[in-house]
Amino acid sequence: MDFEFSQEQNMVRDSIQKFIRDHYELSNRRKMSKKKPGYSEDHWATYADLGWLGLSFPEIYGGFGGNLIDTMVLMEEFGKGLVLEPYFPTVVLAGNALLLGGNDEQRKRIIPGIVEGKVKATLAFEEEQARGNPADVAVSAQRDGGGFTLNGVKSLVLNAVTADWLVVSARTSGNRTDVKGITLFLVKGDAEGIKRLDYPTVDGLRASELTLTDVKVGAADVLGEIDGGLPVLEAVIERAILALGAEAVGAMEVLYRDTTEYTNQRNQFDHPLSAFQTVKHRIVDMFVETEMTRSLLYRATMETQGNHPDAKKDTYALKYYLGRAGRFIGQSAVQLHGGMGQTEELRIGHYFTRLAAMDAQFGNQDFHLARYTEMMEIPEGAAEASMMPF
Repeated sequence: MDFEFSQEQNMVRDSIQKFIRDHYELSNRRKMSKKKPGYSEDHWATYADLGWLGLSFPEIYGGFGGNLIDTMVLMEEFGKGLVLEPYFPTVVLAGNALLLGGNDEQRKRIIPGIVEGKVKATLAFEEEQARGNPADVAVSAQRDGGGFTLNGVKSLVLNAVTADWLVVSARTSGNRTDVKGITLFLVKGDAEGIKRLDYPTVDGLRASELTLTDVKVGAADVLGEIDGGLPVLEAVIERAILALGAEAVGAMEVLYRDTTEYTNQRNQFDHPLSAFQTVKHRIVDMFVETEMTRSLLYRATMETQGNHPDAKKDTYALKYYLGRAGRFIGQSAVQLHGGMGQTEELRIGHYFTRLAAMDAQFGNQDFHLARYTEMMEIPEGAAEASMMPF
């Protein structure tokens, strides 16, 4: 199909590409990732100045009224640069939680600060036992006068170390895995009773384990309906998967192009590696897997933007295929680069590691294959074929 971006979207793409070229050479990224807070505050201010932080927010909150396709364009370019700044946790996760579940007062309280680059936020929903299932919530929220008291542990909270606000899922009623009884809360990042264990992730980002002990929140901090937070949380995760898919496509394209360039230059038996038929086939397979993921991404994004009934199903398919294609492309790139592919100085391994981490976020490929199978009511062995975009 003919899928053309608007002039504004192409301008955003060009500006990000220029920024990546100027500021995200691999050695610079490695230095930033090893220093606190794990990214550049100057870069974050630049994102605000260039309007990237407000791209997907409505104009009433200081944004530019963009949509999911605008976010897709931006995240694909971020994936090509392995960007470290907390755009994903702040804008995609917490920002969408506010847009989909928050009231006008809550949005006005936080979103303008995000757009201006003065506020950072994140989503705390993962728990050790949940294994990607957002309905598996052990953190409790007990009524306390006019508010609530939160207790429990949240795992792998991205950028909690600098987050001014946390969107926390907690159980206000029911058993641990009930779909009802989950409520979302706005919690200050430095609220009394929060203990953080900060650590670098394998892909160069930052995350934290959060222990909440008698953390107090008021009635005005409830995001959406009490006991009805799961639909909002799942909708946020679906949008996050689309953004993650765009980032993955960007990373896959870099691996494919770098590997193609290397095999054209590297000689073996007086011939470039790319002249050998087996290598040609592998390069073509890498290209095909990248484009298949891109096709699923475009389809799922447009369907979600248009509230199509197949949107959720195709988002599950995208997440499954992201994991499968990412592993194949990453392994192929490392193999065709030989021992060089494993070195810290070459960016191949860094992109492969990031793709592997993406597979584990929000449930891995097996988790989403099972969800797709349940939704389609088809035998599990036949599910893979039905996910293909062509």
